[in-house]
Amino acid sequence: MYKLPTLLVLFLIITTAFVSTEAAAGPYPYQKPGSKDPLTEDLQFRLQTLGYFNGPITGNFGNITTGALKRFQKYNGLVPDGVVGPMTWRKLKKLTVYRGELSMMARVIYSEARGESFKGQVAVGAVILNRRLSPLFPNTIRSVIFEPKAFSAVNDGQYWLLPDQTAFQAARAAIKGWDPTGNALFYYNPKVSKSSWFKTLSFTKQIGNHQFYV
Repeated sequence: MYKLPTLLVLFLIITTAFVSTEAAAGPYPYQKPGSKDPLTEDLQFRLQTLGYFNGPITGNFGNITTGALKRFQKYNGLVPDGVVGPMTWRKLKKLTVYRGELSMMARVIYSEARGESFKGQVAVGAVILNRRLSPLFPNTIRSVIFEPKAFSAVNDGQYWLLPDQTAFQAARAAIKGWDPTGNALFYYNPKVSKSSWFKTLSFTKQIGNHQFYV
C-alpha cells in the first residue's frame, strides 16, 4: 500500500486547518473588539502584513488591534469604526492573504525561482496574485497554485521543498503590492522550456532568467 511522505501528510493537515478557518470565516468574521479566537489571529496577520499592526499575533482583539484596524480603514477610504463589516472584509481579502496562503506562495517562489534575484522571486509571487484577481484563473491562492499544469514545480514535486526566509520575504513583498512584472499572468525560462505557447501572449518584462507575459 502506498504511503504519503510524512512531510506531505503534515502539510495537508495544516493546509486543511487553514482552509477550514477561511471557510468558516464567512463574509466578514470579525465583529467587534473583545473577541479572542483564531479568526482574530488572522485579522492581526493581515494587518501585520500591510504594516498596520506591529504587535505579536495573540488572537486578542484589544486596543492595539482596534487602532491598527482603524488606520487601515481610514487609509483605504472606509469608515474607521474598528469593526470588520462587509466592506472592510472585502478590502482585507483583496489586499492580503491568510497565513496558509503565504506559506503556499513561499513554496512556489522557492521551488520556481530560488536561483533568481530577490526581485525575480517577488515577480513569481506577483504572478500568483495577478492570477487570483484575473477572471481567467481561479479566485483563491490555493486554487491558482494547484490548477493542473499551472506551475512546473508543483508538477515535478519541487513544491514540497521547504522554502527559505528569502522566499517568505518575497511573498510578503508581493502581497504588499510590489509587482515588478507589469501585471503579468505568465512567465517561463527560455533556457529550460522549449514551448512556443508564449508567442500568442504580450511580453512585459525580462527579470533574470524569466520572461513575463500577459
